[in-house]
Amino acid sequence: MIQMLHEKGLRSEHAYTAAFVSIGLSILAWTASRKAEPGAGLDRADRWGIFVGEWAPTFFGLGLALSHYEQHDGTLVAGVHDIRKAQSSSKEQEAM
Repeated sequence: MIQMLHEKGLRSEHAYTAAFVSIGLSILAWTASRKAEPGAGLDRADRWGIFVGEWAPTFFGLGLALSHYEQHDGTLVAGVHDIRKAQSSSKEQEAM
């Protein structure tokens, strides 16, 4: 399944972004529910926030699975080692 998603163009960065967006949407849903339905009480707002908030762990897990596949497949955009190497070379160039 992960291979199929990867072949369709879904990358780990997309899943991580969706996870962080769902955290923001959870807060937004909770706030909007409190303001739009003042008579419904805090319990209903909490349910909306929790419903949307449960998406984040799923997206983080999907991101981890895709990242693992990308590392194994060799299609990961950049590893930590590559990023650190690029940062140290740019610092050396700035020093000159």
